[in-house]
Parts: sequence; C-alpha cells; structure tokens
Amino acid sequence: MSSRLNSVVSFFGHNKYWIVIIVGVLVVGVVDENSFLKRVRLESKIRELKEQIADYNGKYEENMARLRELETNPKAIEKIARERYFMKADDEDIFVLSDDKQIFAEEDEKTD
Repeated sequence: MSSRLNSVVSFFGHNKYWIVIIVGVLVVGVVDENSFLKRVRLESKIRELKEQIADYNGKYEENMARLRELETNPKAIEKIARERYFMKADDEDIFVLSDDKQIFAEEDEKTD
C-alpha cells in the first residue's frame, strides 16, 4: 500500500504543472460560466440573430417602398383595394378564382 502511495505522490510531484494545466483547460473549456462551449453556442445565436435582422431590414425596406408608392401614386391605392379587399367600381363584377380544393362530405354528394 505504501509503495502505491509513493508512486502516486511521485507521479503528481513530477507532473504537477501538466496536471494543473490540464485541469485548468478543462475548467475554462467546459465547466466555467464563460466556457468555450458556451461561447460557441452564443456565437451561433448571434449569427442567427444577425440573419433575422437582415430579413427584417429587407422587409422594412420593401414596406417603405410600398408606402412611398401609396403616398405618391393614387392608382396604387386603388390596386390594393381591388386585390386585397375585393372592392370594385359600381359598373364592375368581380370573380374570385381559387386553386384550393374543397372537400365535400359524403352526405352532401348524395341526392335523395
């Protein structure tokens, strides 16, 4: 038992700097609050958020262009009213065509 203890103490005595360095790297790299793994996750999150910011900026620019068009072109207001809200002039008829398939119940298809 004593020889084992002496060999362990001798090992730690000769390699104490390497052991401290390895334990320190493990603590900083994995366990610590500011660990390398957490930093990688945060960098990934930052990248995702920057992509979202770019998307929102693109949508903002597109909406601002539409708004400028609405402010300067009275025909644009009429176009939006016709397309989105199905408004029409007094002498017009509107037909709405849809590609959606309607599902009928079996009872509705049967005739008595």
